[in-house]
Amino acid sequence: MPALQSSIDDIRVAAAAADRMKATDIVAFDVTVPLGITDIMMVATASNERQVLAVAEEIERDLYLKCGKRQPREREGLTEGQWVLLDYGDYVIHVMHTESREYYNLERLWRDCPQIDLQLEHPETSADNADTADSDAE
Repeated sequence: MPALQSSIDDIRVAAAAADRMKATDIVAFDVTVPLGITDIMMVATASNERQVLAVAEEIERDLYLKCGKRQPREREGLTEGQWVLLDYGDYVIHVMHTESREYYNLERLWRDCPQIDLQLEHPETSADNADTADSDAE
């Protein structure tokens, strides 16, 4: 059974908030089949600790204001600012510092799961930015 449409709608709001705060590599996976305890895992990257916290805060704010006052069941990692986890039950959001994202490589866990179209206006990733820099240098 695929992820609930309400979860997909909420995760798109979260992704838009992350994108607005200049997070990169924003991806979400439908993990209902392998996990069963949650519908979606979303991951976003921020370049420093302050941005990690700002992205997480913006996501929380938008989900509260735009999605029926949704609040996370659990919030972890707010002290260090390396990896903030927001657990909403139906979906889990990871906002990770660049180095943590590269080290833990969470996508490998869900690579067989369908990726969710987040419908972002600026779906830039680090790889896209590197490609653009390479083509500008030519």
